[in-house]
Amino acid sequence: MSFSNLVNNVSYRDRQQNGDRSSQFSHMSRGVSYASTTATSVSISGDISSQLHGGYHHPLARAWQAERQLTKSMLIYPLFISDQPDEETLIPSLPNQHRRGLNRLTAHLDPLIAKGLAAVILFGVPINPGVKDPHGRAADDPRGPVIQAIKLLRRTYRDLFIVADVCLCEYTSHGHCGILTEDGTLHNALSVERISDVATEYALAGAHCVAPSDMNDGRIRAIKLKLIEAGIAHKTVLMSYSAKFSGCLYGPFRDAAGSVPSFGDRKCYQLPPGGRGLARRAIVRDINEGADIIMIKPANQYLDIISDAKELGKDMPIAAYQVSGEFAMIHAGAKAGVFDLKTMAFESTEGILRAGASIVISYFTPDFLDWLTT
Repeated sequence: MSFSNLVNNVSYRDRQQNGDRSSQFSHMSRGVSYASTTATSVSISGDISSQLHGGYHHPLARAWQAERQLTKSMLIYPLFISDQPDEETLIPSLPNQHRRGLNRLTAHLDPLIAKGLAAVILFGVPINPGVKDPHGRAADDPRGPVIQAIKLLRRTYRDLFIVADVCLCEYTSHGHCGILTEDGTLHNALSVERISDVATEYALAGAHCVAPSDMNDGRIRAIKLKLIEAGIAHKTVLMSYSAKFSGCLYGPFRDAAGSVPSFGDRKCYQLPPGGRGLARRAIVRDINEGADIIMIKPANQYLDIISDAKELGKDMPIAAYQVSGEFAMIHAGAKAGVFDLKTMAFESTEGILRAGASIVISYFTPDFLDWLTT
């Protein structure tokens, strides 16, 4: 039965039960009913599933429309660990973020842990003079900031998940992500050997997860093999920066970590912004070499790569790093009155989740711990 016939039948039964009204009123009613019925019939002509508004009218119903909803357990908070024990320095280009020494770390983390902080990622920042050298020997120094921070956090917070970023750029005198040849390019074999040693030392110190960000070819396989040799592969997550793109969004991070290259750039080992095919190949390579989690970096400008990663590694967790430049731009836009900070923080992160990520490394983590509670 058509909608129009249904309405007419209902109108006829109403007249039978209540009696006919005045002819003028009846004429008006029929006119209104006809107009209403005609308009309704037109609006629902075709498939009734075209009517969507009711499915997201209520705020809770809107939340149900998301395939993934942001939770505290999805977030990883980046920490810059200085080798100056009492340092607590605001990073001007990275709003509300600091470099902190070991003596300042727990006071900062205690309230965040109480609010539900689940995971951190550690970046060492060597400041002492003479620490940096061409081989980045300070990266796995047992007295260095990362290994000391891992041990401190393991002693202090039983349930905190600790990720250690693995790279040499903060520790090399030239600022590049490995050991260089005479012509200034990366020596891949020596770099992989060194990176895999550092990753293993971080895992032995107690890191739950090691995350190589250097982008040298073959480092995932090398790290996995050394974790197996050390007898700790069964309890160490290997999260690969599989698709890390070169570009201008890392400036605030390099200010924070002191990792600006002394010459050249990193375009020969980080991916070119247009290199979607290269990214897919790198993701497949790292899956085959034993990565447990695939990471995309930056996040918001590479949502298609996040989606590709989820397709290629459909049975794996996908992480995305909303990098320092993305975070700083959102703050700058909010400060200029372009949009509300909280609203844009959620929108940008929801886009990352929608693309396929289930883990987000975000400088907004302390804010989200509050926003997701209220």
